[in-house]
Amino acid sequence: MGPWTAAIATTIGAPPIPPSLVATVWAPLQTDPGIWPTVARISVSANVLLLAVLGAIWARNYWQFRSKHTLGLLVFSILLLAENALALYYYMIDPMLAGWFATAVPAIAWRAMMLLHVLETVALLFLAWVTWD
Repeated sequence: MGPWTAAIATTIGAPPIPPSLVATVWAPLQTDPGIWPTVARISVSANVLLLAVLGAIWARNYWQFRSKHTLGLLVFSILLLAENALALYYYMIDPMLAGWFATAVPAIAWRAMMLLHVLETVALLFLAWVTWD
């Protein structure tokens, strides 16, 4: 247990957590990424596809209506598409980083990245539904 955790535990009157318990609980979260890298890659791939479709729709709407709102949506889709394409490149193609992501990234980091990518996919699906409607 780190010094801040020990200080907070003694301040609130909680018993300190034994280091063996921390190691037992924390170790599996750091070593076995499980299915999370695959879920993150699928989600990023879906994001790239959704953003390409949304960008095409918003580009067509901008050329037709010349509205600042549709221009803002188009710029948003282009920038988010670039971010997701770069993430996909790092996860799957880059010779150094793809290997690092596949072997050395702790499982807890994969879970966090996967959660962000999945939430982004849900948000883009909602945007696609609103745009299509």
